Amino acid sequence: MRSTRIVAASLVGVVVCGLAVPSAVAASVGATSHTAQALSARSSPAKGVRLALPAPSGRYATGESSFRLVDDERTDPWVPGQPYRELMISVFYPSVHTGGRPVTHQFPSAVATAFGTAVEQSAELPAGLVNWAATTTHSVRDAVPAPGRFPVVLYSPGAGDPRDWNVSLAEDLASRGFVVVTVDHTGETPAVQFPDGHVVGNEPLMTAWAAAIENGTTPALLTKVMAARTADTKLVLDRLKSLPNRLTRIMDAHRIGMFGQSGGGFTAAQAMYGDPRIRAGVNMDGTLEYTSEPDGTHLSEVALHGLDRPFLLMGNSSAADGSDVHHEPSWASFWRNQRGWKADVTLNDSVHASFTDAKALLPQLAGRVPVEKLDAAVGKVDPRLAVAANRALVTSFFNRFLKGRDDHLLDGGASPYPITFVR
Repeated sequence: MRSTRIVAASLVGVVVCGLAVPSAVAASVGATSHTAQALSARSSPAKGVRLALPAPSGRYATGESSFRLVDDERTDPWVPGQPYRELMISVFYPSVHTGGRPVTHQFPSAVATAFGTAVEQSAELPAGLVNWAATTTHSVRDAVPAPGRFPVVLYSPGAGDPRDWNVSLAEDLASRGFVVVTVDHTGETPAVQFPDGHVVGNEPLMTAWAAAIENGTTPALLTKVMAARTADTKLVLDRLKSLPNRLTRIMDAHRIGMFGQSGGGFTAAQAMYGDPRIRAGVNMDGTLEYTSEPDGTHLSEVALHGLDRPFLLMGNSSAADGSDVHHEPSWASFWRNQRGWKADVTLNDSVHASFTDAKALLPQLAGRVPVEKLDAAVGKVDPRLAVAANRALVTSFFNRFLKGRDDHLLDGGASPYPITFVR
């Protein structure tokens, strides 16, 4: 069903398609509002399958630094009574040689517990099969940056997903000479863990989803979600110059792009519509309208008016949820109104989650999980080819429009990747 193209699978039964909130899911996610210590106490020990992210393919080693950002001028949309908005971001960047130094983990401990549980329930995996806390990145924390100045690319995750759920793509871009800033939209994902140890969950939003489904007010709620996300994006852009000098000196603030998956792709488009600092954007399988079943009745501003800058649409090919400019009403409207460069590419044999780390990680459970469950969760496309295609398309796009280097992959000719250009 297309409704999952704004609300990520980690929200499980609370996708905006009229489903009730399963009590087991609500209970598990509700626990994320407690402290990190409480979450750690119930997290799995060092048991379960350890999954590995694919290595970056660029010429640079990569570093990662994380920061808390606070907006004192904006009340939090999901935490009643909180007079400020707080976010976590990670910055992946090209670094000098990092051999022999320890790499970071994909998820903080509290996020591994809460989000791992959500993924297991969404993909119908056996509880505890995976040790979500064990997966590492290929980036060294606070590594010395490589010399030079690099374009900056923001990443917004799907609604319900943490910023850490597309690390493979973020690291690959960093290894190819980009500074990538991944953003947590606090209050959506089951857990955001902050440096002092406190954790913010998504209980208020879960409650709001259930009420919106019952009352038929999902368009209003989705509008609120996107307004919060675009304000978060503005905050991140405004605060780039306040990051440590070791990072700001390698950032070229005149060459900024943005990409996202699902609701994050919507965020990239809508943020570009209101902020000319973002010069180019990519939407990985996200609808562009404020409705539970995309039908063209609640189109966003960017769908109605398009952009005057380059934008790439990347869609999945599943029969139930397939997305392209001929089948997705909001994409069709955007396509008609887009004034800047545009392209629509379909990843063959894919589903919605094929554009996240799920595609790289979950197939490693083959032999432990029935093939049909894995195919349903991440699509039938070969994992290595899917990862390579996503990396190649996003890199080609940002190289072309932020670096002026065109490999012509997006011209739509013959390709070594399992993709189809939609005309």
